[in-house]
Amino acid sequence: MKIIRRLSANGPQLAVLDGEDLVDLPGADDLIPLLDRGRLTDLAQRALDRRQKVMALAQATLLAPLEPPTFRDFSTFPEHTAGVVKNLDPEGGVPEIFWEIPTFYFSNPYAITGPHDNVPISPGSQRFDFELEVGAVVGKAGQDLTAEEAAEHIAGYVVINDFSARDVQFHEMQLKLGPAKGKDGATALGAFFVTADELAPRSTGSSFDLTMEVAVNGRTIGTDTLNHMAWSFPALAAYASRGTWIRPGDLLGSGTCQSGCLAELWGRHGQEAYPALEPGDLVTTTVEMLGGTENRIVEGQAPQPITPWGRS
Repeated sequence: MKIIRRLSANGPQLAVLDGEDLVDLPGADDLIPLLDRGRLTDLAQRALDRRQKVMALAQATLLAPLEPPTFRDFSTFPEHTAGVVKNLDPEGGVPEIFWEIPTFYFSNPYAITGPHDNVPISPGSQRFDFELEVGAVVGKAGQDLTAEEAAEHIAGYVVINDFSARDVQFHEMQLKLGPAKGKDGATALGAFFVTADELAPRSTGSSFDLTMEVAVNGRTIGTDTLNHMAWSFPALAAYASRGTWIRPGDLLGSGTCQSGCLAELWGRHGQEAYPALEPGDLVTTTVEMLGGTENRIVEGQAPQPITPWGRS
């Protein structure tokens, strides 16, 4: 099933996709409690049977399908990693640690953005970028899971476009603490939360045989397939649960696919071949069976000056 969250006169409203129609789930405005109780499929099927309130998908104002309490963003595509490394070391490649653990950083759940919302450039950034990913959504709490166990804790999937201020990111990462403000801006989610069973027929290798594509102003920038992940989504969930809990609604990003962002292409071809995003640019992502995003880049705020104590 494909579940969306739309804006109604009374606020957010969940609906299930039926062809080109949306069928409201009565009384449901938040996806996460339905994952926790395991009621989503039954509630959606009853809504399809009764069809009490229906509207055309094309007429809906679509919101992000959920507001995740946490967002862990992983790195699972080796070719992407190799390209980004070349920004700092032209002879560099995939670090050995990439094959040891599915590393991640915690991103900002408050920055979740709708599939068609405008995206402001992060304050002070001159090298604003996109990142095409897919995210797994946790449906059941768990701790210290094996990868086999973790597979049963994934409820479904969404498209992610994780916008990034690369100049801010590369500057702050000199402190060896990982990305922070460089990743603190918008993270757009695709309109559809797609239940895990719907993707099962396309399972192959580490992931799913799904084509991914990102374009800027109609120009295709990158394409890849999701099954080029070196770490599976269950492996990501298992690692995330190590020594702690994962809970319903937690979002686990695949990390950027090959050629799915400008920073990787800058490392391979130079920034002149692929300009940074500017106000007015339209960034479109699509992932087979999962939908996508379409976000207009707009001017951001100027950064407020700050200084350390005792220095001017």
